[in-house]
Amino acid sequence: MVRAHLIISGIVQGVFFRSSMKRMADILKVKGWVKNRWDGKVEAVVEGEEEAVKKLIEWAHKGPPYARVDKVEVEWEDYTGEFDNFSIRY
Repeated sequence: MVRAHLIISGIVQGVFFRSSMKRMADILKVKGWVKNRWDGKVEAVVEGEEEAVKKLIEWAHKGPPYARVDKVEVEWEDYTGEFDNFSIRY
């Protein structure tokens, strides 16, 4: 099991990025959270099977149809197992 902290830059707010990421995370059985940041970026912490987390990160490089992702910063962290599901934080 792995954990990654993501910062996604580009046109990623107001384009259903968070809800689309939650849908994809649920499909992949990845847990954690996603939220909009004050600086226009989207931040997420994701945990799960390594292959599933990598697939979600790959998805984040494209995002939903109306998004334009310029950059995805990925910081690998120690897995904690603290999440029961994937949620949208406000």
